[in-house]
Amino acid sequence: MSASSSFVVALDVGGTSMKGGLVDDTGAVLLSERRPTPREQGPEAVVAAIRDFIGHLAASGDGHPAGVGLAVPGLVSADTALYAANLGWKNVPAIDFTPLDVPVMLGHDVRTGGLAESVLGAGRGVPDFLFLPIGTGIAGAMIVHGEPYGGASGWGGEIGHIPVFPDGEQCACGQFGCLETYASAASVGRRYSLRSGQEGVRAEQVVASDDPMAIEVWDDAVEALSLALATYTLLLDPSMIVLGGGLAEAGPALLDPVRTRLVKRLTFRDAPPLHPAALGVDAGMLGAALLGWRAAGRPDLGPGWTVDVRSEPLVS
Repeated sequence: MSASSSFVVALDVGGTSMKGGLVDDTGAVLLSERRPTPREQGPEAVVAAIRDFIGHLAASGDGHPAGVGLAVPGLVSADTALYAANLGWKNVPAIDFTPLDVPVMLGHDVRTGGLAESVLGAGRGVPDFLFLPIGTGIAGAMIVHGEPYGGASGWGGEIGHIPVFPDGEQCACGQFGCLETYASAASVGRRYSLRSGQEGVRAEQVVASDDPMAIEVWDDAVEALSLALATYTLLLDPSMIVLGGGLAEAGPALLDPVRTRLVKRLTFRDAPPLHPAALGVDAGMLGAALLGWRAAGRPDLGPGWTVDVRSEPLVS
């Protein structure tokens, strides 16, 4: 990187790890690193770890970053991390996350990933679609007119808590029969473990198994997803649905049965096409880079980028 290079610091903050990088104005990822998220040490330690990581990344580049973009979980505005249950923070100003005197912008982690898929990935050129990453939990990014839509108060996209089976199992959120309780990667493994008595079973093992109990658990997950996606389709009429996250690595084992059931449920209209996400684990960090350039006054950047996506496997 030359001293005249222009770049932003981009950071995707998760409950387990943080992925950060430097991204220039052509979309090239100049540097990419991971660090653990010290969640067990409390919210102040997490904020301090983010500051330290951003400072380290900035010092690794030639010159001074134009801005900082952060993708964080929970309820968030562009300038404040309002609340994150799994990280413990509340009302943290964006400037508290960075030691740098540069513009900074925050974004919700899933919506930021959806922004990246919209501008750079599977949804490039598609104005209205749903980005649905399925991992430990399930949340959606509603892309409306090319931008993530958070709703009136920032809670938009919580499709994981649509009650697909109203008389079903209780969710950790307190409701009953939530999509996340049946179709997240964590829930698929948990539900099979409870039925089989085998501890620590992962979702990919359930998908690959011919055990009747595994088949039943997987069928419940597919059914729950088809119900939720039919509801979403009828409400917002998306051009397409993009499935990402660890469980989407099941490929045709997930996409084919969900597509078939979605078509059957939408009796009077066509079902939107289902596509796998294109950016994988890089989606949040690349979306954060777009936020960083927006903070720096360059909202025009992104559409012309050609992104070299990492081959790093997704973790369910």
